[in-house]
Amino acid sequence: MKIEVFALCDAATDNRGKLNILGTFDQIYAVKTPVIHPACAIALRLRFDKIEEGRHSVKLQLVNPDGIPVFQAMEGEVNPRMGDDVGSVAVNLILNFQHVKFDEFADYQINLSLNGMATASLPLRVRQMPRPEAV
Repeated sequence: MKIEVFALCDAATDNRGKLNILGTFDQIYAVKTPVIHPACAIALRLRFDKIEEGRHSVKLQLVNPDGIPVFQAMEGEVNPRMGDDVGSVAVNLILNFQHVKFDEFADYQINLSLNGMATASLPLRVRQMPRPEAV
């Protein structure tokens, strides 16, 4: 199994296997805490070879700098199937989030586990907006 895409973005769609991603990012700026981010998505595209056909577990977890979850982990399964004439298949997953609350300005992390094994992570920095300089 290979990760072809793992991105935090403004929005994502899947149109018959075509993954569309809008506005990838890794930083959020705000004036004060708590920071409520109105909406975002995680776009994930996994490629499975023929011998990996069958069920696979997927888990995503957003954690703060101390490793404490910001909200409950999102868990699910994918079950890639392919014909005899196909050597591999891609599976797109889109997880939408709304009104995510960050209690502090800090470096957060989005962790991906596949089949119970930590596989990849994305940084998400929540920063205080710089104040304009006085003239």
